[in-house]
Amino acid sequence: MTVTSASPEIKIELHKSPVPDADRIQALETPGFGKLFTDHMVLARWTAEKGWHDAKVTPRRPLELDPASAVLHYAQEIFEGMKAYKADDGRILLFRPEENARRFAQSATRMAMPPVPEDLFLKAVEELVRVDKAWIPTGDASLYLRPFMFANEAFLGVRPAQEYVFCIIASPVGAYFKGGAKAVSLWVETEYTRAAAGGTGAAKCGGNYAASLVAQAEATKKGCDQVVFLDAAEHRWVEELGGMNVFFVMNDGSVVTPPLGGTILPGITRASVIVLAEERGLRVEQRPYSFAEWQDDAASGRLVEAFACGTAAVLAGIGLVRHAGGEFLVGDGQTGKLTSELRQQLVSLQKGVTNDEHGWTRLIPT
Repeated sequence: MTVTSASPEIKIELHKSPVPDADRIQALETPGFGKLFTDHMVLARWTAEKGWHDAKVTPRRPLELDPASAVLHYAQEIFEGMKAYKADDGRILLFRPEENARRFAQSATRMAMPPVPEDLFLKAVEELVRVDKAWIPTGDASLYLRPFMFANEAFLGVRPAQEYVFCIIASPVGAYFKGGAKAVSLWVETEYTRAAAGGTGAAKCGGNYAASLVAQAEATKKGCDQVVFLDAAEHRWVEELGGMNVFFVMNDGSVVTPPLGGTILPGITRASVIVLAEERGLRVEQRPYSFAEWQDDAASGRLVEAFACGTAAVLAGIGLVRHAGGEFLVGDGQTGKLTSELRQQLVSLQKGVTNDEHGWTRLIPT
């Protein structure tokens, strides 16, 4: 069984001992987040001589790495996060996967890696979902897909590698935050930064997340769910959370979100929220927003709600904000009305409950 394309054919190698149906069904009742995995994965390889080749859906198993593999020494690695959803009528849907494919290619270019052709990326995702469709949960859960690529050349010189592996794994997931729809708490980081101008902030690479972990650990110590980063130059301007973009909702009907400029990841959920908010007649301002302004607006009541957004969490209201000088609430400290409505609107689109007038959902034929 193969998929024909200008890109390499995708071969299908089915698992000879998949997880028994009863065990899979039981596991899907409480999938958690990121700890449960399906039977299969995608693998494809790139070399300077052959380009992309040997693409296949294959049983999930450990990867073998030479100790000198470039990714282990110079962190040439990128990834994506996306989801497959099962509609109430049984259809299987992806949400804006073309945008994931394009961002993956942009990340690759920034990290001096060979871009995965969009058709290969999309077909690989679809084939994996088709093969492991029994793992897609129903209800509020979904199948989280993690495409990633890393340098696999065994070489210790400092230059772009000449060999790469493209892989996709899949994980049934429930809510990202344990509290579900409960508003999350944030720690404002003023010492460590996530990204600087000219760096890799706009690329979805593991190094950005590794750099955020010490600040996330500090946020956990402070009793907070997430960390929010300020800019590297002045430690003044709000940028994004450790893994999500952020929005601020004002009492005049305007919505503010930090602008893209190379230091912030161009979130696909972020872009979707902007469209949905503007269709509601709200004025969305993509502009610098300082932490001082955030505090003042919260104190005066001008800021009525705030939320973080990303593929994993969709939309999460922001309630309590802690920082070195104290703490404050956003609004009443609960998830706001607009946040809840936008989240429901987005989830309804993703799951095929409402008509998709934007052409964002992609049906996977089964």
